[in-house]
Amino acid sequence: MPLPQPKVGRARAHRRRIEVQGFTRDDGLFDLDARLTDQKDLDYPLSTGVRKAGDPVHDLFIRVTIDGTFTIVDVAASSDWVPYPGACGAITPAYRQLIGLNLVRGFRRTVGEMFADVRGCSHLTELLLSLPTTAIQTFATFRKENDDGAEKPFQLDRCHALETTSETVMRYYPKWYRGDAAD
Repeated sequence: MPLPQPKVGRARAHRRRIEVQGFTRDDGLFDLDARLTDQKDLDYPLSTGVRKAGDPVHDLFIRVTIDGTFTIVDVAASSDWVPYPGACGAITPAYRQLIGLNLVRGFRRTVGEMFADVRGCSHLTELLLSLPTTAIQTFATFRKENDDGAEKPFQLDRCHALETTSETVMRYYPKWYRGDAAD
């Protein structure tokens, strides 16, 4: 269900787009390509000059390559449009520090610590926060949703709807249901 119509007139002032895509690679690894774009609907004065309406204020990219265990094996970052050319993009090599981290084991917390304040670009760091769930969705493309195997399906107990005491789990994953009926 979409949001309700606004009750008062309004005019858009800013648009942020975040897009993340998951790719399989010929070498068995996976790429997650993420992009963040900020645009203004009016000419926007910056200290470095006026950004014309519709031109990006930010257009940032990060590619994270992961293996089948969600471990990061390579990173590339790029800052194509930034408010402070020559300064903003200078931090992109720092994101190679992500190599060796695992996307599903404390990744968001670690990223927040590693790139807080002046140790990173707030926009690139924010963009990284979408990667764990994108990786899970990318891997899910190739896995049976309700596998009857010995291991609990990965998605259980990772979101509200799939908490193992929920009605949803009782209905769709009865083997893993641990509510009152399972006692």
